[in-house]
Amino acid sequence: MIRYSLKCDAGHGFDSWFKGDEAFSALLSAGQVACPVCGSAKVEKELMAPAVRPARKAAAAPARPDLSAPASELEEKLAALRRQIEENSEYVGMNFAAEARAIHAGDAPERVIHGEAKPDEALAMIEEGLPVAPLPFLPARKVN
Repeated sequence: MIRYSLKCDAGHGFDSWFKGDEAFSALLSAGQVACPVCGSAKVEKELMAPAVRPARKAAAAPARPDLSAPASELEEKLAALRRQIEENSEYVGMNFAAEARAIHAGDAPERVIHGEAKPDEALAMIEEGLPVAPLPFLPARKVN
């Protein structure tokens, strides 16, 4: 496996793993390599340095990054969106589909809720005309 640093025509940088250069070239020519930010399929390799292990005698281990802090502006905006949703709505967990239907039918008090639904339940709610939308993050209980 090889990791390539890639960049789309809009300037977004990202990394991706491939079986090898031939696999990368085949996927790229088939239009199956796309930018995760904007979806552009016009992608090219960036200049990369090889990954080399430090000598065993290395005195100090490199500092580990703070994984709890947002790594990019996009992650920061997603964290802010999550905080806003959690502060202004009620989490109903796996009962989301039933609770959303009850609110829509007038059988439960009207309020803003968020929760979890299986893909088939979410599709059924959309087809029924319920005003629901997927959230771009996992519930807090499913995050490390």
